[in-house]
Amino acid sequence: MYYNNNDVRLEEMPKPKIGPGEILVRAMACGICGSDVMEWYRVKKAPRVLGHEMTGEFVEIGAGVKNYKVGDRAFVSHHVPCNTCRYCLNGFHTACETLHTTNFDPGGFAEFVRVPPLQVDRGIYLLPDDMSYEVGTFIEPLACCIRGQRQARVRPGDSIFVIGTGISGILHIMLARNLGAGMIIGCDISKYRLDAAKRFGANAVIDAKDENVPARLREVNDGRLADKVFVCTGAVKASETALKCVDRGGTILFFAVPEPTINLPVNFNEMWRNEITLTTSYGASPADLATSLELLRTGNLNVKDMITHRFGLAEAGEAFRLVAKAENSLKVIIEPYR
Repeated sequence: MYYNNNDVRLEEMPKPKIGPGEILVRAMACGICGSDVMEWYRVKKAPRVLGHEMTGEFVEIGAGVKNYKVGDRAFVSHHVPCNTCRYCLNGFHTACETLHTTNFDPGGFAEFVRVPPLQVDRGIYLLPDDMSYEVGTFIEPLACCIRGQRQARVRPGDSIFVIGTGISGILHIMLARNLGAGMIIGCDISKYRLDAAKRFGANAVIDAKDENVPARLREVNDGRLADKVFVCTGAVKASETALKCVDRGGTILFFAVPEPTINLPVNFNEMWRNEITLTTSYGASPADLATSLELLRTGNLNVKDMITHRFGLAEAGEAFRLVAKAENSLKVIIEPYR
C-alpha cells in the first residue's frame, strides 16, 4: 500500500472476488515504473496499491469468459481504451477517457488481482511459453517507448540523443538501435546509468553535469546536433537542455515532463526558423502493446539483463526507496511469491 515514496506498507486486504466476465490473476511479477515514484503524480491518490507492469497466472475464470482458462500466463493491461471515440478512431488511444478511468483491482503489487470485464475483453496478452514472467513485465514500458518513437517519427540513420538513461531511456536506446538508428548518445548525471547506456547500445555518452552539453554533443555526433532528442526524465534542466540539442528539422520527444507547476520557456522564433517539432507521448495503445510483445518474443532486445533487483512484497518499501533514489539500479521487480 503506497502512502509516499518513503512509506510503502505491507497490509492485508480481502482476496478479490470475481463476477461474470472477470478473471482472478495470481500476480507473479510486477515492475516498478518511474511514474510510480513521481510523488506529485501519485500522492494525491494515496493510499493505494500501485503496480501496472504486471504478469501473472489465471486462477479463477468468471462466468461467460471465453478464450481463456485457468493456468494461462499473461500480461494484463491496467488501462484500456474504448476503441470507438473520436480519439481512438484517430489513433490517439491514450487520450481516450475510458483509458484514463479503467484499472484492475487492486494494483499489481499484490498477491491476487481482479481483472474487470473491459480488461478481459481487450487488455489481456498471453505470454509465449518460453517467455518468463519477469520479461513479460517489460511489455508495457517497451510499448510506451514504441509509441514515443512512432510519435517522433524515428527513421533509419537518425542520430538519437537520450536525456535520462534510467529504465525508459535505456529501452529507448535499445529500441532505436533495433530500428536502425545511426549515432545514439545517452546523457545523465549518474555514472552508473551512463555506463549502463553504453552497455545496452549507446555509441557515446555525455555527463549532464558538463558545462556545455550541446558542444559535447557536436563533438561526438560529427559536428551536428541530434535529429531526435528524447527527454526521459522530469528534471527541468533536462527539458531546457533538449531545446538546445536538437538539429534543424529535428524533433524533441517529451517522453517525461516536469511537474504541473513548471512552465518551460520556449524560443518559438528559433523553433519556427529551424522547423523544430516538439511532441509528446503518453502511455501505450493496444497496438503498441501487441508490437512490444512480439518484439520481446523474438529476443532481439536483451531486457533480462536490465533487471538489477528483485524483491518480495514484504520488501516493497525498500524497493520503492531504491527506485526513487535513481542511483545504482535499473529495473526493479516485485515478485509477491519470492
